Amino acid sequence: MFKEFKEFALKGSLVDLAVGFIVGGAFGKIVTSLVNDILMPPLGLLLGKVDFSGLFIDLSGGGYATLEAAKAAGAATLNYGAFLSTVVDFLLVALALFFVVKQMNRLRRPAPAAPAAKSCPFCLSSVPEKAVRCPFCTSDLT
Repeated sequence: MFKEFKEFALKGSLVDLAVGFIVGGAFGKIVTSLVNDILMPPLGLLLGKVDFSGLFIDLSGGGYATLEAAKAAGAATLNYGAFLSTVVDFLLVALALFFVVKQMNRLRRPAPAAPAAKSCPFCLSSVPEKAVRCPFCTSDLT
């Protein structure tokens, strides 16, 4: 049983998955910082000095001025600003992954070309280009 577990745990694909998961988590933090610290402040400035992370709807009717005040009071809030930040974060991660996968596909070796083939004029079977006799109907192809 230990041997089977060892084979499973040390398979290349499992190790690759673990590395990808760790790098993905670190990359997610970078993108979250990019969104919250670099992209959202100018966007909020363009829209009238709005801080997206502070946008909320007070569901309890207490009339709190800030999200922090509403949270401190334990009021029910609908934090749509945080949701908008998360959506932009997701879109940036998806865009970054798209470009990474696109570059990886460009760097991949092309699949080997299929061997050239011709059609037998008698039985219409596909035969290799260099064949002089059809392997199906034994007709001479020269």
